[in-house]
Amino acid sequence: MAESHDENVTWLTQEAYDRLKAELEYLSGPGRVDIARKIEAAREEGDLRENGGYHAAKEEQGKMEGRILQLRHLLDSARVGEAPRTEGVVGPGMTVTIRFDGDEDEVTFLLASREESGAPIDVYSPRSPLGSAINGKKIGEKATYTMPNGRQNTVEILEAVPYVGN
Repeated sequence: MAESHDENVTWLTQEAYDRLKAELEYLSGPGRVDIARKIEAAREEGDLRENGGYHAAKEEQGKMEGRILQLRHLLDSARVGEAPRTEGVVGPGMTVTIRFDGDEDEVTFLLASREESGAPIDVYSPRSPLGSAINGKKIGEKATYTMPNGRQNTVEILEAVPYVGN
């Protein structure tokens, strides 16, 4: 069970892993060639200080290189399959229902990597402040975490069940 709480592991479905690997292969190959062509074409237009096309292409190149690094790191630390899960215990791959202290509304979401797009419900990262606070908690337990604005918030775990997909 300790494996599901390893903060350095990102659990991905085979479909998500394959999609991200294909994106990395495209960006590392044809994507780099395309952006190099754009930069070269803009460079041929003359004065680089006032060349909007050149600066836009260089900015696009920087974003693409950042995404390549992000994908490499993600795929290097990814495990394909399903995280070990125990019903009633919050962990990656679980559909979690919580209630914020002082509020009667319930919130349900999937605790998983944000790269697991396509889920019909909201996805919260296990590395987010809320995700890391509730990871490993059982139904009925409370967790307190610090929000980005510095305030503390407390939630109660109402339900934690394995995500079954669409």
